[in-house]
Amino acid sequence: QVQLVESGGGLVQAGGSLRLSCAVSGLTFSSATMGWFRQAPGKEREFVSLISRGGINTKYQDSLKGRFTISRDNTKNTVFLQMNSLKPEDTAVYSCAADRWGRLNPIDGLYYDYWGQGTQVTVSS
Repeated sequence: QVQLVESGGGLVQAGGSLRLSCAVSGLTFSSATMGWFRQAPGKEREFVSLISRGGINTKYQDSLKGRFTISRDNTKNTVFLQMNSLKPEDTAVYSCAADRWGRLNPIDGLYYDYWGQGTQVTVSS
């Protein structure tokens, strides 16, 4: 059974930082492209970032470049999202997702086979 478990969310003031983690089990992690998505109240889910199987290639939502950094540790089956200079508009439930086929640049959530339950990030002004 494949499981993705996020952690690291919480309440932070604007300008602060959080580091999200997503621990994966039941999947050949090193073969999967990993992504982060978020969904704010009343809004559709949106792409945040992705990282290739080996961690060499990354992609970000344009508006997040320079503030968010994705990384992975294939020895620990974990993907991370470092979020700096957080803004109130970053408030959302953040979910990690796995594309077991290891596709290149799957920014559409439809390409992902497995999802975590999400972790709440709230940024106060």
